[in-house]
Amino acid sequence: MHTRWRRQQHKRNPRGCKQVWRPINRSASPPVAVPVALAVPTVDFLNLSMEGASWSDDDETDINRKGTGFFFPNLEIIEMDNNEEENPVSIDILPDDLHERILSDLPLSAIFKASSVCKRWNQIIHSKKFTLKDASLLSEKPWYFMFTSSIEPVGYLYDSGMRKWYNFELPFMVHHTWNIAASCGLVCFMDDETSKVMYICNPISREYEILNIPPSPGFPVYSALAFSVDQSKSKYTISVIRSMQASDDFLLWNVSIHVYDSKERTWLTPVIGAMQGWRPGDVSVICDNVLYILVFCTRPNEVQNFHGLITYSLDNIEPSMGILKDESVILAPCALTCGRLMKVQGKLVLVGGIGRVNRPGLIKGVGIWVLDGRTWTEITRMPHKFVQGFGELDDVFASSGGGDLIYIQSYGGTALLIYDMNTRQWFWSQKCSMHKKFPLEIFSGFCFEPRLQFM
Repeated sequence: MHTRWRRQQHKRNPRGCKQVWRPINRSASPPVAVPVALAVPTVDFLNLSMEGASWSDDDETDINRKGTGFFFPNLEIIEMDNNEEENPVSIDILPDDLHERILSDLPLSAIFKASSVCKRWNQIIHSKKFTLKDASLLSEKPWYFMFTSSIEPVGYLYDSGMRKWYNFELPFMVHHTWNIAASCGLVCFMDDETSKVMYICNPISREYEILNIPPSPGFPVYSALAFSVDQSKSKYTISVIRSMQASDDFLLWNVSIHVYDSKERTWLTPVIGAMQGWRPGDVSVICDNVLYILVFCTRPNEVQNFHGLITYSLDNIEPSMGILKDESVILAPCALTCGRLMKVQGKLVLVGGIGRVNRPGLIKGVGIWVLDGRTWTEITRMPHKFVQGFGELDDVFASSGGGDLIYIQSYGGTALLIYDMNTRQWFWSQKCSMHKKFPLEIFSGFCFEPRLQFM
């Protein structure tokens, strides 16, 4: 009995053949549904081929779950020889639009690796269409570059999305003492002391432009740089603020504002003015086409808050702004040891070191404020455990921000603290492998939003 059953089974399904599913024509009379118990395999992402299956583009499979098996009303069992050569389905048949969508979902660091996979992906990634589209598809979390050398343009780049550090080299020599400002993936570097040149650079694509810094009537004591990119108009604006003491009067400072318009590709006529009792420093930022300049009081015995803020609209540039008085200054929210201005979530943000009550020059903590009109709104203060985590937090520290993140770094170490404006949480970055080589070594950096396109 068993021998007879085996012969019938061998005749029905001889060796070298296997059963597979094939769609049948719906126009024919519908066959009786055959219940078959199947073990459904796990399909990996982008694995578009299934062994032994032949699919037709014209028919649509309708799967209904009933009982313990699957019912395929429009499929029939056919025999296929195992020795027959099978043609796997390749993703090369997909159009370029789907390839662009797949690549856009990758982290930015993986996109550059993907450009080495094949010639087609390399062409797509470096195409203008893909680079213009990546601004809306890629994460807006800014990355942080930390200088590690004063004689070479090298450092470590922190990917906040992947929480990884990468070895990174800038396309030209940059020193950490330069004025640096970033906006929408572009970074502006200015050396206002020696070379008198300015670089507009995309650190990711390594494209850059060189501009000549406008001449100054004298040697400025302080220089500040502000940079803003308007992607909707494909242009950027640069502001250079210079200040120098007027003759022997320490309370009176001459101020000049130089504005560069990339559409006109020229420096506009500088704005000349003066400040009585206040002087600009080296901190400024452009937010909603308004220039914000952090100023310092030159008569500290008469005021409690040494820091303040002045504004200047870039929509209507006048050749002269006269002498700015105390009424024009927006006082800092409290006594600060230092202040850093940045544009985060489209708002003007101040990160400052909070001074002690009796000794305002000594830091006791760090606060974050947002400007609403002429009023400062406190967002948060750094918890004491994070202040202790720096080991030794100097009265002056480095801080920059963009997108939703704010980075804070002590000049005396490589520890990098991050504050997320969305979640309102503090957290440390992954530990950097860089260590101090000598006691007086200074660490600094800047953040920027990674983009593939220059503009």
